[in-house]
Amino acid sequence: INCPDDNIPYIFFIKKGDISTLQEITGAPFDTLNLYFNLKTNYDFGSISSVVVGPSTNWRSLHWEVDELEPNDNVWLEVTGINTMGDETIITQLADLPPDSSDIYNLNSKINAANYPQLRLKAYINDSLLKTPAQLKNWYVLFDGVPEAAINPSVYYSFQADTVDIGQTVSLDVVVENISEHDMDSLLISYWIIDQARNVRNMSSQRYKPLLKSPDSLMASIAYSTTGLSGINSIWIEVNPADTSGVYDQLEQYHFNNLAELSFYVRSDNTNPLLDVTFDGVHILDKDIVSAQPQIVIQLNDENQYLALNDDSVLQVYIKRQDDPNADVLVPYDNNILTFVPATLPDNKARILYNPEKFEDGIYDLRIEARDVSNNISGDNFYRISFEVINKPTITEIFNYPNPFSTSTRFVFTLTGSEVPQDFRIRIFTITGRVVKEIFSDELGSIHIGNNLTEYAWDGTDQFGDRLANGVYLYTVDVELNGQELEKRETAADKFIHKGFGKMYLMR
Repeated sequence: INCPDDNIPYIFFIKKGDISTLQEITGAPFDTLNLYFNLKTNYDFGSISSVVVGPSTNWRSLHWEVDELEPNDNVWLEVTGINTMGDETIITQLADLPPDSSDIYNLNSKINAANYPQLRLKAYINDSLLKTPAQLKNWYVLFDGVPEAAINPSVYYSFQADTVDIGQTVSLDVVVENISEHDMDSLLISYWIIDQARNVRNMSSQRYKPLLKSPDSLMASIAYSTTGLSGINSIWIEVNPADTSGVYDQLEQYHFNNLAELSFYVRSDNTNPLLDVTFDGVHILDKDIVSAQPQIVIQLNDENQYLALNDDSVLQVYIKRQDDPNADVLVPYDNNILTFVPATLPDNKARILYNPEKFEDGIYDLRIEARDVSNNISGDNFYRISFEVINKPTITEIFNYPNPFSTSTRFVFTLTGSEVPQDFRIRIFTITGRVVKEIFSDELGSIHIGNNLTEYAWDGTDQFGDRLANGVYLYTVDVELNGQELEKRETAADKFIHKGFGKMYLMR
């Protein structure tokens, strides 16, 4: 025997002890080889099994026809019932079958379809004398059938998208049809998701209306959040599912057309949220002076329009006095002091309103830990800022900036305490002492405790709007809080104020 190469198909066949039966077949690469050989046996009996019959709601009758039946032939029929779990039980055996079933065999009296919705037939044939067995010409079973539902996306199908952002709600709609002549009861449909890690995430099953005989149909619909589903996932739908014991909710002819799968990709959220902190409506610098009782507004803004910032754990506030050796203290949520305002989508902005009790004099450290629902923090490091509190109401000397100026100049000063003065009056004089301009608090704009640069800008015109000449002008400031003149706070810049008068230079 010449052994062929490994890369070509080859068949070798021989009956043990009989060299005359040897056959070798060799082909070219990718050929399909076939070998047919008659095997003679010495058996005098055999059997024929049917396919599984059913499922059925009611068994009616069994029919058969046997051909070439001789006196020495022995033929009998075995009927096996199959329950909903797939277990098989022999129900009856019919011996010495006649050539045909002119007398119909009544299955209804033998098999309860509720217990055995399926059955299998098996014919045993024996001919020990001539070994020319009888031939089973045909057999068939009459029974009442069961309904058949099928998912049919060709009629209607809608899916949100194959790529979505994490947290986005996705919806699926697909038509389920009854393609049989039998009514179905109220239809149970199950849904689940297999995530990227191959974890099965069950969703609640839904029971729909009864599905009447063809062409009745219904719309299977579900909407679900993609929170926690980063990566590639698949959603599954199963019509008429089985329970934990493997029994389907109701009898049906087939199940292969009751399953559908759709894959989708969920983009992860890797973008940091934005944190914004104001003291009495102002963005302060490190070590700025603030009110002894400021309203601190902390806002976290996330670009994700689906994962709402609605849990107060996304924002944590810590405070300590700098000269305190202890660690930062977590400020607990309290409606009177620390209030969390959740985001309302699609504007994904959460806020904290922090109204602390009155601070004592000193420098304080504020730390805010902020993160979004995907655990992205608000920056490379958590937010930190220091601020100073001086309870005594004072005001520094007021200076104009820029000085000299050509088109306009504003006024700069610092307030301490916890109340903003009600009365401001800035008077501007010529060097001869004539008042050319008076500016009052309602013109200066918003004023707050801490460093101030007025919204108001003087443009070098007098009370009547006429432009003043270039040169030096003097100014004085009167400030009152609750009817009392506000105390001046000394600074290194006081040397530029002489006997209550400041100088400004107008140079157009």
